[in-house]
Amino acid sequence: MQLTIAEPRKLVHVERIAVRWGDMDAMGHVNNTVYFRYMEQARIAWFESLVPQAEAWSTMSIVIVNASCNFRRPINYPGTVEVKVFAGAPGASSVGTFYELLLNDEVHADGAATVVFLNAAQKPLRIPQRIRALMG
Repeated sequence: MQLTIAEPRKLVHVERIAVRWGDMDAMGHVNNTVYFRYMEQARIAWFESLVPQAEAWSTMSIVIVNASCNFRRPINYPGTVEVKVFAGAPGASSVGTFYELLLNDEVHADGAATVVFLNAAQKPLRIPQRIRALMG
């Protein structure tokens, strides 16, 4: 699934993450790899809200097959990053996810990742209808 800027998307989750002192690098701002961690943490929280706890990580999981981030402004300590997760239209076993990382109501980064649902054998899984319905 190739993600496009024009793809319709829906806000599906918001996660607030405290910036830790250790998130910063020698340049005095949050290291670029940590932006991907913030998106990951929000994506996992969204997934756990979709999948019953008994199934999450045992009968069903997710992986990303691509990810991108546009670094707009540096994030610094202290602060709380608000990560907005948007979902595109689900495909058979994958869905495009899009992210905005905000600090003090200003976008500091945006990104995207294609998420693939997997079964217990780590093979692509058709997104179950009940989860598809929750995605809207």
